[in-house]
Amino acid sequence: MNQHHLRVIYRLIIVLLIFITLYCFLLLKPIWKPIFTTAMIGLLPFLLSGLIAYLLHPLVGKLESLGMKRYVAILLIYLLFFGSTGYAIYLGVPMVIKQMKEFSEQLPIFTGHYREWIHQVEASTSSFPEGIQMQIDERINDVEEWFNKLIEKTSKAIMDLFDFLFILLVVPFLSFYMLKDLDVIKRACWYMTPKKWRRNGVLFLDAVNESLGGYIRGQILVCAIIGVAAAITFGIIGIRYPILLGIIIAITNVIPYFGPLIGAFPVVAIALMSSVKLAIIAGVIVFVLQFIEGNILSPYIVGKSLHMHPLFIIAALIIGGEAFGIIGMIVSVPILAIIKIAIIHSRDHLIRTRQS
Repeated sequence: MNQHHLRVIYRLIIVLLIFITLYCFLLLKPIWKPIFTTAMIGLLPFLLSGLIAYLLHPLVGKLESLGMKRYVAILLIYLLFFGSTGYAIYLGVPMVIKQMKEFSEQLPIFTGHYREWIHQVEASTSSFPEGIQMQIDERINDVEEWFNKLIEKTSKAIMDLFDFLFILLVVPFLSFYMLKDLDVIKRACWYMTPKKWRRNGVLFLDAVNESLGGYIRGQILVCAIIGVAAAITFGIIGIRYPILLGIIIAITNVIPYFGPLIGAFPVVAIALMSSVKLAIIAGVIVFVLQFIEGNILSPYIVGKSLHMHPLFIIAALIIGGEAFGIIGMIVSVPILAIIKIAIIHSRDHLIRTRQS
């Protein structure tokens, strides 16, 4: 057996071991998930503050390079960012809360209508052969069970969001100090890192920043544009809860491939309560917005892709969704990009080590 065949077998074994590890990881989900959830609740303000500081840092650096003192640049960008965000929240939160309240009050009516529709479908297929009828009944029961779980999870997620509001109040203060003391934080990390890892660590972080920096900032801007456009359009055509649905469209738009379908489902479901025509129009609007996002906004705002094969992205989305739900699907692609950069960086480091 030649060297080429050995390398192929070696790579297949590595891939198999990775999948076995991931499978075991998912099997142990009941053990590690409560611990991970508790840790994430405590770390959430720091992670959000770090993300905001990371997003605003290039603007601060740009103003500083133009001759403005750093603390003045930070204060200006900070006030503009949180001022505009606070004003948007001031205007939007009362409407969102109102629509959430209306939605929760209408939830039993929605579920009643869809259960009635499911039973009508079940009754209309009662004359089918017994084997086919059994399969149809099982699929209908599965759909009904899935829909009930979806409604339950949605309601719980809305309630959990309000539980986090008090925790999130500290985010503006943390992000301000992170921006202000960013150089101090960098020096602390530099001195805490072993000397032999420092140079490679800097190269790795530079590669991650180059790959993910523009992608994350661009995605946030694109999702905000799509969410606002969706909310305005839904309001114009008369769909209920347009702001709430716009937020859902904006959040799910981050998820590649599956995001548009996940975001379209509640829009079409709510529009269907008014009329089939409105549901079709809503579906067409979501499709047009996704076409604009994919062919106009993302190429110009997000720029270059992360250069990952769709199969790896889909696998990451499935694993992330299975482990952490929607949040897992949102963060799975950036995490996959970091893993890819780490593997390439490690490979290049090993090659340089062997050559030297």
